[in-house]
Amino acid sequence: MKKFLLVMLAALLILTGCAKKDAATQTTSAAAATTTAKQAAPVKLVYAEVNPLDSIVGMTAQYFKEQVEKLTNGSVIIDIQAAGVLGSENDVLDSMIGGGTSVDISRISAFALTSYGAQKSKLLSIPFTFESREHFWNFANSDLAPEFLNEPQEIGLPLRGLFYGEEGFRHFFTVKPVKTLADFKGLKLRVSNDPVMNGMVQGLGASPTVVSFGELYSALQTGVVDGAEQPIANYRSNAFPEVANTLILDGHTLGAIQAVITDTAWNKLNDEQRAALLEAGRLTQAYNAQISADKENQVLDLLRAEGCNIVEVTDKQPWADACAKVISEQTKSNATLYQKIKDLK
Repeated sequence: MKKFLLVMLAALLILTGCAKKDAATQTTSAAAATTTAKQAAPVKLVYAEVNPLDSIVGMTAQYFKEQVEKLTNGSVIIDIQAAGVLGSENDVLDSMIGGGTSVDISRISAFALTSYGAQKSKLLSIPFTFESREHFWNFANSDLAPEFLNEPQEIGLPLRGLFYGEEGFRHFFTVKPVKTLADFKGLKLRVSNDPVMNGMVQGLGASPTVVSFGELYSALQTGVVDGAEQPIANYRSNAFPEVANTLILDGHTLGAIQAVITDTAWNKLNDEQRAALLEAGRLTQAYNAQISADKENQVLDLLRAEGCNIVEVTDKQPWADACAKVISEQTKSNATLYQKIKDLK
């Protein structure tokens, strides 16, 4: 009997140990599953775009999204918020620089950073700097370009550049017919409160009037402004011909763009994801160069077919001469660097 009790006790101890081991195994497995689930959760990055998805910059955003999600195997998701639903470029930049977390990436015009102290980026918006698209791409693919993309970090902004692109040359458009430079005298032209743009408009004999992009359609419609300027594709995709049907092909600046990401968003990513974003940026830059000219020509043909009053500017030298003062004033502090850009033609 005593022997029997000892055997039963030993068996009980073995069963108890197994039960504890099973429980421990289950706990470990559950913890591992939870960790795996956390690791597998994709990082979502909100991408702000002020123009519609069918514009050059909208198509560029979609291509970037596709490349990021492909290169990261879906571990990073790009959520594009287009057509200005998150606000104007300046509103979005104010939020990003102020520490807001509702936007992670924004496509901006290069000159948008001028208001935040970016003196190098300002050079890309100087009137009549780039003589052709090829001239701009010589810059964007040169050793100078990373220096410009990294400027936000250099001046202490919580942003970093991802890639460059362009949306075509920018042109003025007006409510009333305009045929020559002399017709600009006294017109109220919309600007975004940028010193380069203000100086350019004044040089052309017009009056710079600050209006946010989201209010521009109604401002043209109600006579608050007499005209504005945009790349051709954006002019049509935002329905501006409905209220300002004269397009003057002066090509005063090339619409240089870039995508920037906040430091907060960048710090969410691991090294592999960061490398994937930069590679996606490189591919997107090449894609933008490939589509921009063809897309712009298609839109210009559509505008002609739709009855837009298109004014060709065969001699741009008088326009450049009118902007000589602002060109000189806004480049003198970076004259050597500006000349390097000019020499890349």
